[in-house]
Amino acid sequence: MTTDHPVLRFGAGLADSRESWEVSSSEVVHSTGRVISVRRDQIVPPDGGETFTRDVVVHPGAVGVVALDPDNRMLLVRQYRHPVGYRLLEPPAGLLDVTGEAYQLGAERELWEEAATKAADWRVLVDAFTSPGLTNEAVRIFLARELSEAPETYDRLHEEADMETVWAPLVDVVGAVLAGDLHNPILVMGALAAWAALNGPGFDNLRPADSPWPAKD
Repeated sequence: MTTDHPVLRFGAGLADSRESWEVSSSEVVHSTGRVISVRRDQIVPPDGGETFTRDVVVHPGAVGVVALDPDNRMLLVRQYRHPVGYRLLEPPAGLLDVTGEAYQLGAERELWEEAATKAADWRVLVDAFTSPGLTNEAVRIFLARELSEAPETYDRLHEEADMETVWAPLVDVVGAVLAGDLHNPILVMGALAAWAALNGPGFDNLRPADSPWPAKD
């Protein structure tokens, strides 16, 4: 009798691989004219199996910023989010909706717009797909340090008009995530990644801010 064992991967073997299955037809079934559209694809499996349908929410992508002061306090904003009916604590973040804008510049813009803050030290903290079974949305979360107050503020509108700025120790943010009290995905991923880097290889070993981003490049 033989027993199948799971494959163990280490180091460089721990990596997602790009793959694209044949699409026999594709159509946009809904377009909001704003941020997203919905595309319906007919997919042909590589093993010759039955063709199946998947709806894809097409999204421009986003950037987020874990901004830490010298005491490793994290800069957060509290913002109302209508789809979930919560006012969430979040890192500064926003859409990649400026054509041709470099990812770091987008992050710098969001940090200024939402928190009137600048940073001199930028690194890539983590890259992620937010919901790969539903949307092609990809996010890049930066670590920003050496913070300073921006000389000018941005005139915020709609949900952002009454955003509150909050500072919290990173250790407390991580504790609140693990307790189930904080839910924003960029906060959850960013805070846990920052904590892992701080207590592991260190921030200086993070990727440079201009590192390639295969999901978007």
